[in-house]
Amino acid sequence: MSCLCYHSRWFIAKQSASNEAFLRIFYTTLFFIGLPLIILRLIWRGFRSPAYWRRWSERFGSSPLISKQAPVIWIHAVSVGEVEACRPLVKALQIEFPQHTLLITTMTPTGSERVRLIFADSVEHCYLPYDLPFAIQRFLNRTHPEFGIIMETEIWPNLLFTCHRHNIPLVLANARLSERSAKGYARFPIFIKSILNNVPLIATQGQQDRQRFQQLGADIRKVHAIGNLKYEISLPASLTEQASAMRHMWNNDRPVWVAASTHEGEDEIILNASRQIRSLFPELLLIIVPRHPERFDRVAALTQRAGFKTLRRSEHQPCSSDIQVLVVDTMGELPLFYSACDVAFVGGSLVPHGGHNLLEPAALGRAIITGPHYFNFNEITQQFLEAGAAILATDSEDLAETVIELLQNSQQRAHMGEAGLNLIAISQGASSRLINLIKHHIIRHA
Repeated sequence: MSCLCYHSRWFIAKQSASNEAFLRIFYTTLFFIGLPLIILRLIWRGFRSPAYWRRWSERFGSSPLISKQAPVIWIHAVSVGEVEACRPLVKALQIEFPQHTLLITTMTPTGSERVRLIFADSVEHCYLPYDLPFAIQRFLNRTHPEFGIIMETEIWPNLLFTCHRHNIPLVLANARLSERSAKGYARFPIFIKSILNNVPLIATQGQQDRQRFQQLGADIRKVHAIGNLKYEISLPASLTEQASAMRHMWNNDRPVWVAASTHEGEDEIILNASRQIRSLFPELLLIIVPRHPERFDRVAALTQRAGFKTLRRSEHQPCSSDIQVLVVDTMGELPLFYSACDVAFVGGSLVPHGGHNLLEPAALGRAIITGPHYFNFNEITQQFLEAGAAILATDSEDLAETVIELLQNSQQRAHMGEAGLNLIAISQGASSRLINLIKHHIIRHA
C-alpha cells in the first residue's frame, strides 16, 4: 500500500510538472506572437514620448555590464510610483549592505528618469527586459545579482522561473493583490502556484493581500504582512518654503485645488466640478497634473476648449490672477503643488483605473478627496477614509460640493491634515521589517 501511495504521489508530481512546463511554453509562445504588437506600441508611444524610442537593446536583455567586484542586489520598480516606494528600502539596503552594488530596473522612461533624479550615481540602472527566456538569461548573465527584490506585484513567469533555476532568490516586496487581480490569477491555479512557490519571500502590504496570496497557493510561511513601504515617505524640507513662495506669487488668499495623477475621462469631470466651484469662488485656481506625459497636450487643449484661461507649467510664465487652470506638464513636481494647494484630489479614482496613493498629499498635511474606484490602494484608502483623513466623492457634482465644503472650512481641512499625518506616523517601519525578513529568508540560506 505504501509503495502504491509513493508511486501515486510521484505520478501526480510528474504530471503537475509536465502541466507547468506546458503552460510556461504556451505563455512564452503567446509572448513571442504578441511581440510585434509590443514593438508597435513602443513606436506609437514614442511619438508622444520620444524616450520610448531609445535603449531598445536593454528591453531584450543587453543591459550594461556590471562589475563582478561587488555583489549585486537588484531591485525592480516598474515605474514612478514603485521608484518612489522603494526609496526607504534603498536607503536601508545601502546602510545594511554597504559593500553591495544596487541595481534598479524599471519598465518606463518616466521611471528611469525618476531613478536618475532621486538616486543619481549611487545606484546602477537599466530597463528590465521583456519576459522572454533568452532576454532574461542575457540580463542575468550581464548583471549577476545575488538576489532580487521586485516591488509591488510584478509576476513574470519566465523571470521567476529563470531566477529560481539559477538559484537567484527573489522577494516580492510591498506586494499587493486586489480581489480582481486574485480572481484573474485563480483561473490558472497550477501555473500560479508553481510560480509563487519559486519565490522564497513575499512581503505584503496588508493581511488581505497575504490571505489572497495564500489562497493562490503560496506557502503561508513565506508570506508576511509587513505594512506599506510608501508610508515611510520623506519629502524635502525646502518644499514648504518653495510652496509658500509660489502661493505668494499667486496671491495667498486665492483658493487652490489640485487634481493629481488624472487619467483619460477624468479631466472632463474635474473641469465641470471646477466650473461649479468657481460660482462661489471666482478666483479659484485649478491645477491639473496628468498622470502620463503623453496626455499633457490633450489635457491642455481640453481645458482651453472648455473655456478656461489656461497656462502650462512648461511655459515658465507667471500664473496671473486671470489664469483659471494651470496644467502641470512637467515631471517630478507634484509634491510642490500638493504643498501649495488647499485641497488635493487624487486621480485615477473617478474612472475605474484603481486610484493612486494618498500618502504624498497626506505627508504634507493636506485635505484629500478620492473617487470611488480606489481598488489598487484599497487598504490605505480605507484607512484614510475611516480616520477622517480623506473624503469620498462619487461624481462631478459630489466632487464640487466636497471641494466647496472644504474651501469654506479651514478647521476641517486642518483636522483632516492632522489625521493623515498621525496615520502615517503610526504606520511606518515596513523597511526595517523587510530587511529583517531578507536576512532570515534570503541571506541566511544564500
